[in-house]
Amino acid sequence: MKTQAELLQLLSRLLALPAETEWLEFKEAKENFDFTKLGKYFSALSNEANLNRQSAGWLIFGINTHHQVVGSNYRPDRAQLDKLKKEIADKTSGRLTFTEIHEVQHPQGRVVMFEIPPTPPGIPTAWEGHFYGRENESLSPLSLSELERIRHPAHPDWSAQTIADATLDDLLPQAILKARQQYQEKHPHLAEQVDSWNDTIFLNKAKITIAGRITNTAILLLGRPESVHWLSPAQAQMTWVLKDTQWGNSSLIRWNG
Repeated sequence: MKTQAELLQLLSRLLALPAETEWLEFKEAKENFDFTKLGKYFSALSNEANLNRQSAGWLIFGINTHHQVVGSNYRPDRAQLDKLKKEIADKTSGRLTFTEIHEVQHPQGRVVMFEIPPTPPGIPTAWEGHFYGRENESLSPLSLSELERIRHPAHPDWSAQTIADATLDDLLPQAILKARQQYQEKHPHLAEQVDSWNDTIFLNKAKITIAGRITNTAILLLGRPESVHWLSPAQAQMTWVLKDTQWGNSSLIRWNG
């Protein structure tokens, strides 16, 4: 069970994302929320977490459309909140249900965070016999191509896998700065916006990190020399060399076996 401090940190990270993603949904739900719609979101976010290689999908009550905490009084009794696990399982394929339902005591009000497991490989999550997904921020039937991707998963993309305990401190500031410069050169129409983004937002936008989580790619491209241990059991050696007087370090990666 996550502590309140950990939940507040997680909530802050999710709120900092530039927009809702396929595996994340915010709702005000100040007093109540339609149960059938809740089930559809469970199916959609579970399927999208699988498709986007996320460790969980998230449905969060007590947040308005501007990503501001407004508080929710949805099922304030903990016993009634826990009953949702069985109520959802009764109508989902494989009796899949919430990993956990977290109550967060935020200074601006109570927030309810539903942690939804990604559907198992090969088995899409259905709600009352129907498979749901997301199109941008809207619920929709899961497309045939998405169904096939879940039913016949390709080999996992090692480079996109996240490292649970790695942080921005494992990345070299000079390397992030160089990445910003290269991003601006590639996307000149975004150059001014890039300067206003903090490192978390920039790395997410550049698809180097995923929802603020450090990926193997981030360590390979931007990691400090001592951060190589995060890549175990892959055997990689990272060496930083002086390239020119304006850019201090660039990475050379040598794979062994």
